[in-house]
Amino acid sequence: MSIKKQDIKKIAHLARLAISEDDIPKYTQNLSDILGLVEQMSATDTRGVTPMAHPLDAQQRLRADVVTEKNQREQFQKNAPSVESGLFLVPQVIE
Repeated sequence: MSIKKQDIKKIAHLARLAISEDDIPKYTQNLSDILGLVEQMSATDTRGVTPMAHPLDAQQRLRADVVTEKNQREQFQKNAPSVESGLFLVPQVIE
């Protein structure tokens, strides 16, 4: 896929980027190469290929879901200006 000078200017405007006129040919070539690679990858037959999240068949090590700290709610709420039923009350911000 070929990209034109006008396309680069429009992309730069949408992205709010300042690109000098001297750099436009370089950006045009780079973006054309990237889109060419995407087209090449899209043309590859992937039927029969199992999707995967990671190339290594690794398992995430998870810690046990166990409470490790003691409940200090009452101590923390002593400093709160307003508390009700164990919850911090805050002033309304949005009407």
